[in-house]
Amino acid sequence: MESLGRKQHWEFIYENRQPDEVSWYQPVPETSLEFIKKSKLTKKAAIIDVGGGESFLIDELLEGGFRNVTLLDISDAAIRHARQRVGDAAKHVNWLVTDILEFEPEELYDFWHDRATFHFLTGEHEIRQYIELVNKAVKPGGYLVIATFSESGPKRCSGLEIHQYSENAIINLFSEKFNVLECKREDHITPYNTVQNFLFCFFRKKK
Repeated sequence: MESLGRKQHWEFIYENRQPDEVSWYQPVPETSLEFIKKSKLTKKAAIIDVGGGESFLIDELLEGGFRNVTLLDISDAAIRHARQRVGDAAKHVNWLVTDILEFEPEELYDFWHDRATFHFLTGEHEIRQYIELVNKAVKPGGYLVIATFSESGPKRCSGLEIHQYSENAIINLFSEKFNVLECKREDHITPYNTVQNFLFCFFRKKK
């Protein structure tokens, strides 16, 4: 899907559905928070949530005292809703509206988090472009979390095809610059009581 078509798709979703009406709704992002805790980041660490939309990870980070946080999403509506939700704490967040494949980072990150953006990139060129971006944007010694649907998960999400991954497939894609620390699977229960099997992989960039 081209960038403009992708943006229109997600704008429609976020303008017309409440946060708890989308399949990826997760009131507490427990696995993501677990990896952040394991990273032992300082409160000044540069953290980016890629494709965060209206995720509640940003709320948890702000409540935890992190003050160098970036939320990136392709949807203006998603960013607007998240800003309104966190209220005055929004001043501590760098809000970016852009397609991830058009993102040009102005800083290096200590922690790159992506729950369910990467698997929407289905073309080989898009996948390679994303990996090159991550390789450049994460500091040596920094951390990376990539969460996708596993081979046991759905083949489509929000009306779009996705790319399913195995542990080995994810590890091999990022192995040039990153060492894997842990991979784990998680059954996500949607608001509609369906089960989506996610694969989370947690990496550290080689120094």
